[in-house]
Amino acid sequence: MEQITIGNIKIEVVRKDIKNIHLAVYPPTGRVRIAAPLNLNGDAIRLFAISKFGWIKRNQRKFEGQERMTPREYKERESHYFQGIRYLLNVIEVEAPPKVEIKNRWSQNGKRE
Repeated sequence: MEQITIGNIKIEVVRKDIKNIHLAVYPPTGRVRIAAPLNLNGDAIRLFAISKFGWIKRNQRKFEGQERMTPREYKERESHYFQGIRYLLNVIEVEAPPKVEIKNRWSQNGKRE
């Protein structure tokens, strides 16, 4: 994988068998990646990145201001969200491969489904 630096921003460059160049900024850290066609030269990629510098900075600032969930510890009664619904974790240790079961699902109006 290639990497270029524009200002103080490191940009990963991935070459793929595609027709157009794609730019993405990923949460939570604001990591930047450009997917470029195999035949596009390095100078063209650098010029593209420079032309999008303002857009990149704006999107990175959005991620800086977003609230993040606390890291999960996977302990008893810890809250976890699945498909927008909150579940409390019930840890049962057994001599078997790990698995997840959803039991006692409650609907949005507070009634059991």
